Amino acid sequence: MAGTKDFDLYRPSEEHDMLRDSVRALAEAKIAPYAAEVDEEGRFPEEARAALTAADLHAIHVPEAFGGAGADALATVIVIEEVARVCASSSLIPAVNKLGSLPVVLAGSEALKKKYLGPLAQGDAMFSYALSEPDAGSDAGGMKTKAVRDGDHYVLNGVKRWITNAGVSEYYTVMAVTDPDKRTKGISAFVVEKADEGVSFGAPEKKLGIKGSPTREVYLDNVRIPADRLIGEEGTGFATAMKTLDHTRITIAAQALGIAQGALDYAKGYVQERKQFGKPIGDFQGVQFMLADMAMKLEAARQLTYAAAAKSERVAAGGEKEDLTFYGAAAKCYASDAAMEITTDAVQLLGGYGYTRDYPVERMMRDAKITQIYEGTNQVQRIVMARNLP
Repeated sequence: MAGTKDFDLYRPSEEHDMLRDSVRALAEAKIAPYAAEVDEEGRFPEEARAALTAADLHAIHVPEAFGGAGADALATVIVIEEVARVCASSSLIPAVNKLGSLPVVLAGSEALKKKYLGPLAQGDAMFSYALSEPDAGSDAGGMKTKAVRDGDHYVLNGVKRWITNAGVSEYYTVMAVTDPDKRTKGISAFVVEKADEGVSFGAPEKKLGIKGSPTREVYLDNVRIPADRLIGEEGTGFATAMKTLDHTRITIAAQALGIAQGALDYAKGYVQERKQFGKPIGDFQGVQFMLADMAMKLEAARQLTYAAAAKSERVAAGGEKEDLTFYGAAAKCYASDAAMEITTDAVQLLGGYGYTRDYPVERMMRDAKITQIYEGTNQVQRIVMARNLP
């Protein structure tokens, strides 16, 4: 079999490895020191935003043509993973910047891309994604927010719920109904700005985890926007939203990987230091088996996520038949389930200490939970997988 010796099987490139090293160093130096405080005070991680923006890691996915780094999907995964390893709230800066802006990247006009991706790449603005509503969660097609054409403008009215980084982001990709008779084929996508008249926000939700990332309702009260803020054609918004999620579910898998890795790393160190019955508890086989299972689940999740990221990149480059819908859902579902198990076991390994806020693993356990819920619950991911079996 000629050439097999040169085949670099399932390994990130040297550039990806170097990126991981640099992001980890930055995260440990400039983000980790504030993680507990950000969680405790429920405040936005400004230090992380400043550090990520200075290093051009806040929206690494933006194409070079619009002033971005033009990073591939795996590079984006690695950035999110390494930030989430120390602070899940901070990892939502690069993750949601991609989620919010990807509809513009995928379906926006050149003028729209230039107008909104440039400031995002420069770090002058963040981007959020407004799909969910009070009565339209898993059934996103049941949304009620309306956009009515009025000359050269659209007028938007409605409420969006569970919007990550709402109030902090300058730009919002908003899905709204333009033709109520067509259900999902009557939904269109728009860019709304925080500064637009009629845009306001609800109080921040009081959440179990990711407390440093504000989650708020977005109110649209007769918001009048130029018609050229329509993303793609009328009626294509839902398709763009679903296409976006195929790519961005992988970033939630990345976040889950990072949270789980942080918990495993901490637990691994702890069991070597903590002594009971005259020896480190890491010497006991029961503890060793727990660590082995944690590491095994994490590595399985990582391989699935990286394979999905590679497919995402190939699809973005014009490739077809990559089973991206299945792989994106599988990566998100498996990695988030694994993260919940791994962080719960990390708390168990620390015993009473694991249950206190003096140690980071209880925060990681709380943060891991949301990865099973947002960007499509894991029950919905299983429906998606079943409908798209490769």
